[in-house]
Amino acid sequence: MSDGSGTAGRSGLRVALAGLTTRGRSFLAAGVAAAVCACLLGQADLLRVGLLLAALPLVCVLVLHRTRYRVAAHRTLAPARVPVGAEARVGLSVENLSRLPTGVLMLQDRVPYVLGPRPRFVLDRIEAGGRREVSYRVRSDLRGRFPLGPLELRLADPFGMCELTCAFGSSDTLTAVPRTEPLPAVRMAGETAGYGDGRRRSAALAGEDDVIPRGYRHGDDLRRVHWRSTARHGELMVRREEQPRRTRCTVLLDTREAAHHGAGPESAFEWAVAAAASSAAHLLERGFSVRLLTDAGAAVPGPEGTATGAGGADAGAAAGLLLDVLAVVEPSAQPDLSAAYEALHGGEGLLIGFFGELDEAAVEAAARMRRRCTAAVAFVLDGEAWAEHSWQGRSGAAPARLDDRLRMLREAGWTALPVAPGASLPALWRAADGAGGIPSDGPWAGAAAAPYAPADPDGAAAGSGT
Repeated sequence: MSDGSGTAGRSGLRVALAGLTTRGRSFLAAGVAAAVCACLLGQADLLRVGLLLAALPLVCVLVLHRTRYRVAAHRTLAPARVPVGAEARVGLSVENLSRLPTGVLMLQDRVPYVLGPRPRFVLDRIEAGGRREVSYRVRSDLRGRFPLGPLELRLADPFGMCELTCAFGSSDTLTAVPRTEPLPAVRMAGETAGYGDGRRRSAALAGEDDVIPRGYRHGDDLRRVHWRSTARHGELMVRREEQPRRTRCTVLLDTREAAHHGAGPESAFEWAVAAAASSAAHLLERGFSVRLLTDAGAAVPGPEGTATGAGGADAGAAAGLLLDVLAVVEPSAQPDLSAAYEALHGGEGLLIGFFGELDEAAVEAAARMRRRCTAAVAFVLDGEAWAEHSWQGRSGAAPARLDDRLRMLREAGWTALPVAPGASLPALWRAADGAGGIPSDGPWAGAAAAPYAPADPDGAAAGSGT
C-alpha cells in the first residue's frame, strides 16, 4: 500500500475572483448596475439593493478563498503492483481542516487513458473537521508504470457563486507487471546435480560456516570446538560445517525489435516477456539464484549480482524486483546478441533463453553462449507463424526455416523448442524436461518423431522434441 497526501495551497485573490460562476458574475454585474442607477436617480433603497447584490458573490469568494487551502486529501493504493489484467483499489479521503463547513466538492483524479476514464465524485457539504472517503478501481491490459494523480478538487460555495479548482501535489504509481503462470516442477534437460532441489554444498566465506577447522572467535558455539585440531595447534579451533550453495540461473530475454512481430498484449514480444517472468518466478521459488539478462547486455539485479530465492518472503521480494524490471522493458534496437554474450561469464549454471526470430549470426552467438553454462534451454518464437498471427506479414527476404535454426542450436548443446502463437508455457516447460520427455497427452504429443509445423488456425501446436 502506498500513501499520498497534500493540502491545497494558498492562492491569490485574483485567482479566486476568476473562479466566479455565471451566476456570481451576473449578481456582481446586476449589483454594480443597480448602484450606478441609484446614484444617478438618487434612490437610496435601490443603492442598498445594488450593494447587497454585489457584496454576495464577493463574500462567497472571500469565504471560499479562505476555506480552499484548509482542505486536505489523502490517497491509498492497494496493491501498488498488480499483474496485467488485475484490478487495484484506489481510496481517496478528503478532510475539512477549517472551522467553516465546505460547500459541494467535486473530486477528479488524474489517471492515464490506459487505466480507464478519469474518476469523478461529488461530495456534499463537509462539516468542520469532517472527513469523506470514496474509492474506485483501476486495471490495465498493458505492462508499465502508470502515475495516479495529482488529485483535483473543485470547491463551490452553497449559493453557487464561485467555484475554485486546486490540485494536490502528491501522486502514486501503479505498476502493472507481466502475468505469471505456475510451471510444473520438472528437471530441465542437461540439468546436473546441484540444481533445484538437489543442491551442491560448498565452503562459505570468512565469518560463516566452512568445511575445515578455524580459530575460535567470540560468539562461536562451544559445541563446535574441534578438540583434535585444538590439541595440534595449541589454541581453540572450531568446526566449519558445510552450507548449501544455491545454483545460478540466467534468464535471457531477446528484446530485439527486428526479431519480434506484431504489437499489443497478444504479440510475440509480450509472450516472451510473460514467459521470462513466469520462468524467473518459478526458479526463484525452487531456490535458484536468478539473473535477468537482455540482448543489450543489461542485467538485473546487476552484472555480478543475482536475485536469490529461498521460498516465502525472500523469493517473493526477489521475484518482485525482476517483475518490476520486466514491467517496463521495451523492444531494443540491438542488431545481434553480441552484447548478451559479453555479459555472460563462465560457470553460469542454467541458461534459459527466450529468443525471437533468429538469423545465422544470432544462432552463432547463442552457440557461443552455450559454452559458458552448464545447461541451456531455448524457446524460439516462430517468426513466420507470429507474423501471420499479427496480420503483419513479412518484409524482405525470408529467413532460413525454423527447424534448421533449431537443429543448429541442438547441435551446439541447447535444448531448443519452437514457440507458435497460442503456445502454452507449462506445456513447453514439460517438453523441456530431459528426464520425463514430451508428455503424450499434451499439444506436443508425437513432436519428437515429427518435424516442426506452425500452429493451425484452431490453435493446435506441434513442436520438435528436445
